[in-house]
Amino acid sequence: MRLKDKVAIVTGGAHGMGEAEARLFAAEGAAVVIADVLVDIGEALAADINAGQGRAMFVRTDVTSEVDWQNLITKTIEIYGKLDILINNAGISGSAVGSDLSLEGWNRLMSVNATGVFLGTTLAAQEMAKVGRGSIVNISSIMGFVGGAEGHPGYSASKGAVRLLTKSAAVRWGPQGVRVNSVHPGYLPAMLNGANAGGRAAKIPMTPLRRLGEPIEVAYGVLFLASDEASFVTGTELVIDGGYIAQ
Repeated sequence: MRLKDKVAIVTGGAHGMGEAEARLFAAEGAAVVIADVLVDIGEALAADINAGQGRAMFVRTDVTSEVDWQNLITKTIEIYGKLDILINNAGISGSAVGSDLSLEGWNRLMSVNATGVFLGTTLAAQEMAKVGRGSIVNISSIMGFVGGAEGHPGYSASKGAVRLLTKSAAVRWGPQGVRVNSVHPGYLPAMLNGANAGGRAAKIPMTPLRRLGEPIEVAYGVLFLASDEASFVTGTELVIDGGYIAQ
């Protein structure tokens, strides 16, 4: 097991890519703390993992709240005794706030996608530094590298902020043994549902592998960076996009 005896927090862990990460981490031996605002499905996921012989608990967490972050980390250590891994997965899309260039949309995107990652990275790194080890993986996006005309432009700005925040944190916390890396997923089916469903067909021919990605394919990349296999990897970006931004 690649995460045997590790303790990992996964924000936005109740569904989608976060759920894939939580399930994979539990299968690889970690005790998983699922942090999300979606209480019912978060608690159900934790129960399902526990029923399958994994270890998990759910903690309701709004990542924009410093108090919630402090509570999350405190509960994690109270129950499991330590914190080895943080996956800053929680985020919202540009389409979630509309594309009318509103200041409200900008503030919401930056609050969840950037400030939430800053709070988690800072508070988790402080705890990890006490024992001289830990791994933080921040989920950015391919839109942290390139711009796009779809959705609110604050999305790209927020994901670009995650990319460079990750590098700054890696430099700051590296001497204390804390590794910080970012993952940049490409287009996944869940990202092109609902209001974005019409864009699904267009993204496939634009992707060199000629298909959309799956959440588990991203989760395996996150697993590598979280694990001791990546013990000399920090401050880097892992792009998992089927080659989308290589062209």
